[in-house]
Amino acid sequence: MVAEPSRGTSPRVWVAAIVVASAVFRIVLSRKIPGPFIFTDELTYSELAKSFAASGHFLVRGAPTGGYGVVYPVLISPAYRLFHNLPQAYAAVKVINSIVMSLAAIPAYLLARRLVSPRLAVFAAALAVAIPSLGYTGTVMTENVFYPLFLVVVLALVQMLERPTFGRQLWLLALVGVAFATRAQAVAIVPALLVAPLLLAFFERKGVRATLRPFVPLYAIVVGGGAIALGAEIARGHSLRDLLGAYSVVGSRHYSVRSIADFALWGAADLDLYLGVIPFAAAILLVARVRSESRPVQAFIAAGIPLAVSFSLVVAAFNTQFANNRIEERNLFYLAPLLLIALLAWAEKAAPRTLPWRIGAVTLAALLPLTIPFHRFVGDPVRSDSSALVLVWSAYRHLVAGSVYLTVGLVCVALGLLVVIVPRRAALALPLVVAAWFVATFVPIFHGPHGFERSATGAVFQGIRGVNRDWIDRAVPRGARAAAVWSGGKQDIATVYENEFFNRSVGRVYVLEPTGTDLAETRFRFGHDGFARTTTGQLVRAQYVLTDGSIQPDGVRVARDAPLDLTVWRLNGPLFQTTTVTGLYPGDSWSGAHVTWLRRRCSGGTLTVMLSSDPNLFLRPNKVTATTGASSHGRTVIVPGHGYATLRVPVLPTGGTCVVEFAVDPTLVPNAITGGKNPDPRRLGAHFNSFDFKPSQ
Repeated sequence: MVAEPSRGTSPRVWVAAIVVASAVFRIVLSRKIPGPFIFTDELTYSELAKSFAASGHFLVRGAPTGGYGVVYPVLISPAYRLFHNLPQAYAAVKVINSIVMSLAAIPAYLLARRLVSPRLAVFAAALAVAIPSLGYTGTVMTENVFYPLFLVVVLALVQMLERPTFGRQLWLLALVGVAFATRAQAVAIVPALLVAPLLLAFFERKGVRATLRPFVPLYAIVVGGGAIALGAEIARGHSLRDLLGAYSVVGSRHYSVRSIADFALWGAADLDLYLGVIPFAAAILLVARVRSESRPVQAFIAAGIPLAVSFSLVVAAFNTQFANNRIEERNLFYLAPLLLIALLAWAEKAAPRTLPWRIGAVTLAALLPLTIPFHRFVGDPVRSDSSALVLVWSAYRHLVAGSVYLTVGLVCVALGLLVVIVPRRAALALPLVVAAWFVATFVPIFHGPHGFERSATGAVFQGIRGVNRDWIDRAVPRGARAAAVWSGGKQDIATVYENEFFNRSVGRVYVLEPTGTDLAETRFRFGHDGFARTTTGQLVRAQYVLTDGSIQPDGVRVARDAPLDLTVWRLNGPLFQTTTVTGLYPGDSWSGAHVTWLRRRCSGGTLTVMLSSDPNLFLRPNKVTATTGASSHGRTVIVPGHGYATLRVPVLPTGGTCVVEFAVDPTLVPNAITGGKNPDPRRLGAHFNSFDFKPSQ
């Protein structure tokens, strides 16, 4: 809650205090985010910022790239310039994020001040930095700068609608250009600013021709600029969609009107729940009487409605093709301050509200979230995309009668009823309820089991576990480069992303299987001779490499993340796979009845194998026997149902090659012994969790 400004204190001082308080709070809170978890976005923008800080170019993994917004990488590049240590640079980026995103309070105040009293305008500033999405200050994402910039664009649009001078139109278009250079989604602003004057003419009951005459420069510049851009692209042999750069693929898809309508509805429903229902209901009531409102209110609504529609449709169209199982609230939350300001304007006026209008607005706002098919969307993707659905997911352990729809419905109806039952003279209590909603939902959204903090901690845990985040930089000489080698299979791709994010020395990325991203990566394979070659036949050469345990190169181990079985090697030459294991199922540690371990360029040593079983499948322990051809004798270990067993096998070379054969008994087929309850058709033996070879000294 924001205290009422005293007569001797300027509202702007209060707004400045809100910005400072928000920035400090977010800086402290962002320290609880140990690393990135929105991939590959955070990695991409950190790479762009590092590249710009070092060379003035925008490169990702050393390769030129286009289509990504450059404003945010430029903004955070000083952090990468000042700090060589990337964990320190990451901490500095979060400080920049916290300050910049908190600045959203200023345009929010200036927007609200046109509609409401200074006291409520200050409250609008506070609400603008209290929304859950300010949790993105802990991420390396364009949301941090686009949010305040979007509000500046809205402010400029409202000012232009009120007094459409040539200078204000140019200023608005310049801001739209900066917004587009920040995030290509800003293209949705263009149709909105063209529709807004028409909507204002309708609200004011004026002729379209007379209303549009002052906006001729705006339309001329937009249409003329679009024609010039199209002509330039055609002259280059490109299409208009190529202006979107990396997002140009959006223009090459075919879209379903029904699917777009569905996602637009679900996006609005998510935003409604995100704000606690009340702002939606109040905005409906304010729009219902807009033609009786003052010109500033009309200009605000004339700007807000087309922006909301345009953004919703653009995001919905994107979701139907590229995020079909996601409601991407993080692409829509920019609209939240507009609804909050509408709530304040409606509450302050305490305008007459007939019962049918109130019931209709509340019914729509309260029931809208129930249109979301929660079973489809609640899951891992919401961690980074939707605070509202994170809230719903967190409530799964406390559902009323075990029903998510009943639980959400009761909460929404309870919030909506306040709009009906609160007396006109107490209408200003409703914004306080919304503020309380933000406070109450803060813990599950940020600290909850599916919130920002846990998601970031889990992502780092998947990629870096038993060492410092910059362990590779500490292990190799400054200026040296270590190639990251991803074997696929059981190795989580986070082991590449997290280490690449926190270590400057990680350079090229080699993959056995494509990752499906647009990041630069080099495909390779191991030949029968053990050498790694790219798809063009070139040997893979690197001074240092980062690999998981499935790749044992010819080199010297210089650092290791043991819990994740990651190792940094100094190679003795081209990347050479000294070790091959056959008999394990692809991407798994389960074996069949026989497993073979082979090591090339071997002079002997000791092989240590960690084994385990599954007591849910095997009623008695497995017996694993290791036989070495050179010594002609075996070693046997019994694998218990719980825990691990260690099998150590001394090996001697034959012609420079060491071979160990493993036999597992018994084996079984899960599908057969469970009567089809477990559909796995494979014949399973034991888990071969790791192979650790120590050469003879």
